[in-house]
Order: sequence, then structure tokens, then C-alpha cells
Amino acid sequence: MKVTLDLTALREAGHIDQAEFDRLVRFAAQSTGSLAFNILIGFGVVAVSGAALALVPHPVMAAVVGLSVAGAGAATLFAGSKQWQVLANICLLAGMLMLAGGLVFLLEGSALAFALVTLMLTATAVLTGSGLMAAFAVLALGSALGARSGYFHATYMLRIDEPTLTIITFSAVALALYFISRFERAALSHVAVIGARTAVVLVNFGFWIGSLWGDKLEFAATAEPLRVPATAFTIGWALALIGVALWGVRANRRWVVNVATVFGAIHFYTQWFERLGATPVSVLIAGLLALGLALGLRYFNKAAA
Repeated sequence: MKVTLDLTALREAGHIDQAEFDRLVRFAAQSTGSLAFNILIGFGVVAVSGAALALVPHPVMAAVVGLSVAGAGAATLFAGSKQWQVLANICLLAGMLMLAGGLVFLLEGSALAFALVTLMLTATAVLTGSGLMAAFAVLALGSALGARSGYFHATYMLRIDEPTLTIITFSAVALALYFISRFERAALSHVAVIGARTAVVLVNFGFWIGSLWGDKLEFAATAEPLRVPATAFTIGWALALIGVALWGVRANRRWVVNVATVFGAIHFYTQWFERLGATPVSVLIAGLLALGLALGLRYFNKAAA
């Protein structure tokens, strides 16, 4: 268990004396030095791995190096040495990303490749209790369904090929992981929570893309595709955000309320500027509404704290 304490304030208030202050500061210095040492070695491992891949730029090499680094990180974690936990996590993360990248390149970015990566990252998250691996596993599943993101000069890109399928799939994933996380004795409760939160973000992404372009559902190669209009996503997203926000307030789920508010603002401004355009008046009104929303969210977070 980690606890954050202001030692100076405690000493000045008379809760600890100078001797206790000096002793605790020495412990903190040792911990900070160990953290810095772990991070330095971690960067060294990543640099050596990257150099090896640069010398032999092949997907098989990436997979082999990634598997070796991730295996070393997992072995260190299972050894139970708290001194090396930061290094172990760095190695595990870097190794799994290299291994996943190698597999994706070997299988040419197919849905099968991302499905395998999803299973691999899920197993890693369960075995090591890594919330970061759980988040990556959910994102990899999104890629298996056609979700993509990218960046080129001054431009960010988000692509969702199957908005309806994305919404349905990750709503189910989020609900399943949420119910798993409710078992208080489950050792991986926090992993399930992080996975569920990542799935909620992808659900909102599906609604966002669908509200702009709609969707086309193909049930058979010869059947006429069913077109879902953008209006259906627009209305459905608004109703879902309101319902989730109300549940979050009642259940005292601050993260849920915050994320519903953020995506509610994204939804509002997306539809606002799609229909009204970025005129001076619309920007002014949108700015005033944003300020009001920010103040309301700040008040809620203070009240819930």
C-alpha cells in the first residue's frame, strides 16, 4: 500500500519529530533512487531491443526479441521482487508491443492477426495483473473489427469500419468486465475495470463515427444491405449518454459521469458545427456552454470527493 504524506507539514504540526522526519526522508530517497535505476535500465533494454530490430528489420526478429524481453519481464514480476517491478513492467510492455507488432506484420494486418494479439494480451493481463495490457487487449479487439487511428502532418485520424458492431460488441465487453470487477475478492478486479473503461471509450467512438456517416449492415452476400441513418446514431448516442450519466450519479461512479460528460460535449459540438458551421456566433455560444459545462463538472467532482 502506498500513502502520500507531506512530511514537512506533519513535522511543523508536531505529529512527527525531527528524527522521524529524517528517517522517513531517507526511505523516500532510497525508493526514488531505486525507481530511477529501474527506469534507466528499462530504457537501456528498449534501446538495445530497438537497435537489434534496426539491424535485422524483419517481423520474425521483432517477434523473437519481443517474446524474449516480455518473458524476462514476466519472470521478474513472478519472482516477486518489489525492487525490480518497474523494470519488469517496462520490459513486459515493450516486449509485448514488439511481439504484437511482429505478429501483425507477419499476418499482414488481418483480422486474425489482431484476434491473436487480443488473446495474447488478455492472457498477459490476467497472468500479470497488468491494467495496461488489459487496455491494449481491448484496443486490439477493436482493431480486429476494423478500428484504426493515425496521424499525419497536423491531422489526427479515427476510423471505425463497423460502428454498429463496435457499439454492440464493446457494450457487451464493458458490461461483462464490469460484473467481473464487482467481485471484491477477485485479484484482477482493477484489470477488469480498466478493460471496461477502455471498452466504454470504443463504444463512444462507434457512436461518434456512426452519427456522422451512418452504417451499412450486410447480413449475406446476396442480400440488400440494411442502411442505418446517421440520425439513429445521433439520437441513440444522446439517450445512452444521458442514461449512463444518470446511473453514474446514482451509483457514485465519478469516472462514468466524467466520461459521459466529455463525450456528451463532443457529441453536442460535433452536431452543432456540422449543422451550424464555425461562425463567430456559434463559436461564442459553444464557448460559453463549454465554460458552464466545465464549472458543473468541477462542482460534481468536488461534491463526490
